[in-house]
Amino acid sequence: MSGSERLDTPGVSLSTSGATSYDANGGHDDLEVENSSLGDIVGRLTSDFSQLMRAEIALAKAEAKEEVKDAGKGVGLLAGAGYAGHLLVLFLSLALMFLLDVWLPIGWAALIVGVLWGIVAFVLQASGRKNLQRATPPMTETVETLKEDAQWAKRPRG
Repeated sequence: MSGSERLDTPGVSLSTSGATSYDANGGHDDLEVENSSLGDIVGRLTSDFSQLMRAEIALAKAEAKEEVKDAGKGVGLLAGAGYAGHLLVLFLSLALMFLLDVWLPIGWAALIVGVLWGIVAFVLQASGRKNLQRATPPMTETVETLKEDAQWAKRPRG
């Protein structure tokens, strides 16, 4: 679902990019409600509530889809960093180790190279972890509208 799509049902206007509103009459005219039987009013109320719940579920799905997309991006970055890190460790470590071997014993050269790549691995891991943590925000819009719905349902009618 794109950021500008709207989910419209009678009495419910729900936008995935912005505001949610609910007409207390479910989009029905007041005169029409006054002339209706109790069964008709209950039927409309049930229908409107059902439509509202469907819209809430659609919003929750859209928000969850965005979270999964961000998490997938973070996992992909971590995987790419791991593969690139492996190749870098393999080839650059050998080159640097043989370069340092000119001045130091090979054992010390290998240790120095290992420490350097440990630092690189830590930086890549921290960056990937940050992306994954950013990908799991709470579904604030859905939580807010569900609270509004609960308050609306508890409100006495007179």
